[in-house]
Amino acid sequence: MPKRTLTASLITVLALAAATACSGNSGSSGSGGTPTVKLMVGGIDKQIYLPYQLAESLGYYKKYGVNVRLSTEQDGGVGAEEAMASGQVDMAGAWYNHTIEFQAKGKAVEDIVQLSGAPGEREMCTTKSGVTSGADFKGKTLGVTDLGSGTDTLTQFIAAQKGVKTKDYHRLAVGAGSTAVAALQNGKADCVMTTQPTVAAIEKKGVGTSAVDLATTDGAKAALGGAFPGASVLARTDWVTSHKDAAQRVVDALVATMHWINTHSAADIADKLPQSFVQNQLVTKADYIKALNEDKGQFLPDGIMPAGGPKTALATEQMVGNVTSSVDLSTTFTNEFAITANKKEGFTTTTTPAGAAG
Repeated sequence: MPKRTLTASLITVLALAAATACSGNSGSSGSGGTPTVKLMVGGIDKQIYLPYQLAESLGYYKKYGVNVRLSTEQDGGVGAEEAMASGQVDMAGAWYNHTIEFQAKGKAVEDIVQLSGAPGEREMCTTKSGVTSGADFKGKTLGVTDLGSGTDTLTQFIAAQKGVKTKDYHRLAVGAGSTAVAALQNGKADCVMTTQPTVAAIEKKGVGTSAVDLATTDGAKAALGGAFPGASVLARTDWVTSHKDAAQRVVDALVATMHWINTHSAADIADKLPQSFVQNQLVTKADYIKALNEDKGQFLPDGIMPAGGPKTALATEQMVGNVTSSVDLSTTFTNEFAITANKKEGFTTTTTPAGAAG
């Protein structure tokens, strides 16, 4: 999963939120019968993961009767999906493909609402690298957020599609944000796979350009052969089964948020997010809005898992060797909660839903 270092002030705020969360009873009713749910995000200030915080800023968790305690994973710390799987938190804001990896390891984890149809990533390469596609990866050093992360898997997949084997190039963990920018500036990496706002910072500094677009649903389809389900909410199947009401309330809030994103401008969205997300040492607010305008197409308007998405994710995992056993895709995701949420508010769904076979 993609990661980036947060500003000190944001870390402090989220650390306090996490501490508060630990003092509550997860998934149980607090004052007034409101369930409390702990949700850790894999880099809460990244554009690809903005819906989780936006739902809070819009007051939607409160509106739909759930007390969501947001936290974020830290560089070098436990990943959001691992924290969820081990019971440290109830839900993870992470990529769908982790459900496939967990099933291959004998763990039942499911995606209960799908927020994007693309990873939101771009392969940013220096001009002198000569890289324009995965076919050019041979002999290059390719930066990923972490070895074993989603960016690592996608990097290997893009290369494999062009017949380039992992032994033919070097993968380097560069994190995200300023460390990813520095890897290109200092010549430690020829390319890095990263997201906004790091992409905007790389372009503004003139140290790299986009060679492969995985930032929009259309881009993902062109590069990967189909929609690749990115940001989602993952939870252990046993937790979902025993906390269906709490799960539904979280999905209600996030589906309403996705509808809001679909009907508002990038500037409107930026205005609702914390200042530290949209204006920091990497980017100005104008940079952030420009980047969001370019990549807003990754977000799905209705929280529905798109048809073909699970199959694309499985093919990716299989091609890079992360999954070698058979996988029952029907148990890795559900559209039940999202369909209910859309009906509740009278929203028209436009995403063609994936069937049991993905």
